Amino acid sequence: MNDFFYQQPSLAREEILDVLQLIRSEQVGSVTFFNLVSFYGSVPKAMEAIPELAKRGGRKKPLKLAERKKVEQEYQAVLKFGGTWLKYGDPHYPSLLTAASDAPPVIAVLGNPELLAHPRPVAIVGARNASGNGCSFANKMARELGEQGCCVISGLARGIDTAAHRGALATGTIAVIAGGLDHIYPPENESLYKQIAEQGAIIAEAPFGSSPQARHFPARNRIIAGMSSGTVVMEASRKSGSLITANMALDYGREVFAVPGSPMDPRSEGANSLIKQGAQLTQSAQDVLDNLRAIPVPPLREAEASGYTSAPPSLDDAQYAKHQEVVMQCLSSEPIAIEMLTQQTGLPPAQVQMALLELELAERIYRHYGGRVSLRVI
Repeated sequence: MNDFFYQQPSLAREEILDVLQLIRSEQVGSVTFFNLVSFYGSVPKAMEAIPELAKRGGRKKPLKLAERKKVEQEYQAVLKFGGTWLKYGDPHYPSLLTAASDAPPVIAVLGNPELLAHPRPVAIVGARNASGNGCSFANKMARELGEQGCCVISGLARGIDTAAHRGALATGTIAVIAGGLDHIYPPENESLYKQIAEQGAIIAEAPFGSSPQARHFPARNRIIAGMSSGTVVMEASRKSGSLITANMALDYGREVFAVPGSPMDPRSEGANSLIKQGAQLTQSAQDVLDNLRAIPVPPLREAEASGYTSAPPSLDDAQYAKHQEVVMQCLSSEPIAIEMLTQQTGLPPAQVQMALLELELAERIYRHYGGRVSLRVI
């Protein structure tokens, strides 16, 4: 049994610093983090293994871990800002988010961390350039869902997100932001940000002090989808971030609700398309309440349940190289599900995962949301 996943987590300084140092290291994302810990049994042992894994994967220059001094500075900066740290498995860590294979190993929180364990979390997302009617409806739905015992989650963006947060302020709302905990985006939501910090909670995965970058928004969206029982989409175009959030929610096995709109309005194309694909047509908060499934809280992740061994495969360098070659032959620039990759290679899951770890640390592959990987094309 893996101590990292099963101990009663605390905010012990050294534990958080270890987790931060690993997740802030080059080429280490959430999936890679958990795979490393599953194989090596602890965060410190995983950090010890990284340089050799990267070298075995074909990396030419040494892969360096995040500097401990910088990690310590970030840790202290969040506390000084008034925030706190939650590690995967902490009692206040969003319970439904633990089911996601790409759950953040650690998050920074400003406000009431107890709200993150709310039993009925519902996301409301939509267009930034939303119509007046759309914003009014989002505000009304959020207020009514809050009054009926739900906690409304959104992304603090302009338009629908802002309206939803405002509607749910009185009952508690959670904002998941794309940058560091100290970066308010958009700037005009500074007042709302402060209100949410006082009456709800704000979550950030990105390093403290970092401004929102394009790559941060899909990462934020998967947190919104992963910690919610259901996601309500309104006034979303076909290529919007809201549709990304909805698809992630479907990947996590959650309900997706879509508010229909005029076929003449491009902002409604995404939501209308979701309805065609089977999303719940939603015209009121009651529609959400009537169709919201109770999602059982998953057990904390166990290495054996993931198809991995509790230790790395015992192979020599030639065997590791051969497995890498087999995996690489099945990869292309088009993302493929890891389950499909395992079937095509005929290798045991643990050996496929080890090969992917090595290749990712060597910057030879990309990981995509939804458990898919592809070749890195230079």
